[in-house]
Amino acid sequence: MTIRPSVRRTVTALAVTGAAATAIVSAAGTASAMPTDFRCTSSQVDTTLVAGSPGAGQRYASVQFTAKPGESCTLQGALPVVLSGAPGVTVTPDPAAADAPAVTVADGAPASMLLHWTGIEAPENQVRPVSVTVTAPQTTTPRGDVSDPAITLPWNQGPLDASAEAHGLTVGAVTAGPAEL
Repeated sequence: MTIRPSVRRTVTALAVTGAAATAIVSAAGTASAMPTDFRCTSSQVDTTLVAGSPGAGQRYASVQFTAKPGESCTLQGALPVVLSGAPGVTVTPDPAAADAPAVTVADGAPASMLLHWTGIEAPENQVRPVSVTVTAPQTTTPRGDVSDPAITLPWNQGPLDASAEAHGLTVGAVTAGPAEL
């Protein structure tokens, strides 16, 4: 069977147009998920402080980040944390957090960051923070929004040891999924 050149050109043009349309649809699907090369801001996530399970003087809580509907953003490593009203307590990132992979949250998906401290000292050697502030590097989102990267939550996790022997809060890397209780 012989195909006329004009028909062959039409079929080729339709095939190329169809491939281009598929590529455009594929690219549009990727773009709607938003790129993941930026950090979360307070307008993109709902954040809560979730109590963990204590044991043998060890205390745990997690900062849980949940992407708001239609939002997508990335968190990586141990984000900077500041405790207000906790003089004498040193906040340090877990050394393993430096090599942690990036975690992307989108459309209601959670991620969490573990906080660890001790709470066994006498009351006079403990402090009860007022709040905890987590800060992601401030950047511009793909939509051009610049939001406050600081997220402040009331501290409702009890006291921390503040003696010279035990006075630290260790911040773990952000991991995918909800906070473990």
